[in-house]
Amino acid sequence: MEGRPPPPVVETESAAPQPLTSVGIVGGGQLAWMLAEAASALGLELHVQTPEADDPAVRRATSAVIAPLEDVAATAELARRCGAISFENEWLPLEPLAPLAEAGVSFLPSLAAVAPLVSKRAQRQLLHDLHLPAPHWCPLEAVLAPPPAASPNEAGAANGSDGPNAPDLPSAGGGALAPEARPPAGASADPEAPPEPRLPEGFQFPVMAKASQGGYDGRGTQPIADLEALQQLLASVDPAGWILEEMVPFERELALTACRDRRGSVVCFPLVETHQHQHVCDWVLYPAPVDHAVRAFARNVAASLLTALDYVGVLTVEFFWGPRGLQVNELAPRTHNSAHLTIEAFRHSQFEQQLRAVAGLPLGLIEPQLEGALMVNLLGLRDGDGEHAPERRALEQLDGAHLHWYGKRGGGVGRKLGHLTLPLAGASAEEREEQRRLRLAQVRAIWPLPQDG
Repeated sequence: MEGRPPPPVVETESAAPQPLTSVGIVGGGQLAWMLAEAASALGLELHVQTPEADDPAVRRATSAVIAPLEDVAATAELARRCGAISFENEWLPLEPLAPLAEAGVSFLPSLAAVAPLVSKRAQRQLLHDLHLPAPHWCPLEAVLAPPPAASPNEAGAANGSDGPNAPDLPSAGGGALAPEARPPAGASADPEAPPEPRLPEGFQFPVMAKASQGGYDGRGTQPIADLEALQQLLASVDPAGWILEEMVPFERELALTACRDRRGSVVCFPLVETHQHQHVCDWVLYPAPVDHAVRAFARNVAASLLTALDYVGVLTVEFFWGPRGLQVNELAPRTHNSAHLTIEAFRHSQFEQQLRAVAGLPLGLIEPQLEGALMVNLLGLRDGDGEHAPERRALEQLDGAHLHWYGKRGGGVGRKLGHLTLPLAGASAEEREEQRRLRLAQVRAIWPLPQDG
């Protein structure tokens, strides 16, 4: 920024790559809008591919390719305007982009790094392979697997003994059951009858069903209370596109945003606490009120993932924290809602770090500018009014408030229209929690949560 000394960098032994002067983003929503703001501060050109000319990022971008996000020819045009391309979200088919990568288009993170992260099923398998903690899960098809013919050893195990061929199931703390996982005994003796759905061994109702792809903000998730609910789900979806997870007891939901550059340097923003309302992020608290060991373990998980994937850019890890310690809930290969407060709370925001990594610039050190912060998502309060002008003016009058209004076309109840960041000055977790309650009450008096339905 103008008037600031040169930013500190993370030192490494390898030589820095030649920095780029322009970056492309596939997507034009609020994340690309905030990336464009950070690009301007860094002196980078930012070009976007987005389907609508009035999408938020178009107003700030150097140029825009107006086309559907899946339009590979449009992505090729975007590549002609910039030195490397990144993504606003992970819900894109990667296979059609492979020829562009083979022709020399630079995607960062690479398509190979993103591929294990674009579906929840692939994420769960990745976490299992890396021995990282995650909820116990299985493919939904596993509930339809017919029981194998009982061997003498299995029969012995069923009568209370552990035969040498007893199945080696993962612990309840994490891991996958293969699709052929053995269901409980009691299936129909008719070999031509369709298998009755049943939970594989190691599971019990209630469980959580999740769509492998496309689910976010509560979409594509469904609690399954009993066998009847499981049958109803199977009648309405393709089992190959879903997974089942155990219900995880947790006390807090946490998130950590980590960054890795082209040289392999990794920096992590501090762990934050997130709070959901009807499966949509409501508010985020920095720093998370957990002890040092929890924070250190979260950093180790994130660094392990970035390194194993040879990932370049920003990645956010969402956690459950409770009686079983930290467990990974989801992985987001992009800038993330839980780290929006880094714009005010840190010298270098998540958006600047993403652009630095993609452009080949050194990452900035994680230097806090605030002792604590509260970020509140502003969810649409009513249909037909996307401006909410009176509420916005009132929010801007709150002490220390930083309002980010995305300028989305139209409103809609529950739609993310902006966010507000408020500083917290408490020296202890208890003082910051009390401030959080008071400041959130100030916001709610002006901008209540949208009404159900």
